[in-house]
Amino acid sequence: MKKRGPNFFAYFEGWLSIGVNIFLFAIKYWAGVVSGSVAIIADAWHTLSDSITSIIVLIGFKTAQKPPDKKHPFGHGRAEIIAAFIIGVFLALIAFEFFVESINRLSEHEKASYGTIAIVVTIISILFKEALAQFAFWSGKKIKSKSLKADAWHHRSDAISSVIILVGIFLGKYFWWIDGVLGIIVASIIAWAAFNAIKEAISSLLGETPSDKDVLKIKQICNEVSPFDSHPHHIHIHDYGKHQELTFHIMLPQNISILEAHNIASKIEIAIKKKMNFETTIHMEPLQENNKSKHKEDRNTKSQ
Repeated sequence: MKKRGPNFFAYFEGWLSIGVNIFLFAIKYWAGVVSGSVAIIADAWHTLSDSITSIIVLIGFKTAQKPPDKKHPFGHGRAEIIAAFIIGVFLALIAFEFFVESINRLSEHEKASYGTIAIVVTIISILFKEALAQFAFWSGKKIKSKSLKADAWHHRSDAISSVIILVGIFLGKYFWWIDGVLGIIVASIIAWAAFNAIKEAISSLLGETPSDKDVLKIKQICNEVSPFDSHPHHIHIHDYGKHQELTFHIMLPQNISILEAHNIASKIEIAIKKKMNFETTIHMEPLQENNKSKHKEDRNTKSQ
């Protein structure tokens, strides 16, 4: 059986999302108009926005696959992170618009008239949207895609908002204000998804500290490859999507030749590339006696 590459999962999720969401938008908008519900209409536009964000995911992913060039020597991998940021901003705008619309609905004492159509359409939406969310989360985790993860949260927020609307449908006959309140709740859910998508994208663009797991793995590789205790430190990982640059410092004895030090650093770089897929640049420092004593004390302290 032919192995599926990362492109397949990204493109399949994107086009599947577009098709399903256009269908759901049509039936939800129709149900909203029939019942006169601002919450269902808001939810319908939220669903349509999923199609737009899926298009953004496809564009971002396609751009991220471009190889490095003269202007972008580290590749175009961060296009995916930018796509995730755009999705977050788009969600925030939708949340604001429907929050305002819901406030107006409450101030004018308008109520919705829910019926069987609204119930059926809402249940269909919940099932389809949660299925899309699960697939997007799975695909995003499999190919380590931030934009797919952001798209998954968009699907999940739509499913949750539909669940809230379904509850409201059964309470609508008792409270005239339920539709406006539901609209505010849906807007709040969308806003929360927007906040998380924007926060994660900005964090990646600004640069994040390497994980404890990565730091430990790097130190283990150094200990395995180097004939000396190289004391790896000042570790930084620069994330460019599919391409990741690693820089750190090592300490080597002063009495070895430049060629020997270079060979040790090169072996470490090759091992890290093989085991962690990082392009590594190592800065070598001479191991001073006072540094040697300090590192020895640090090792003794950690072992206690």
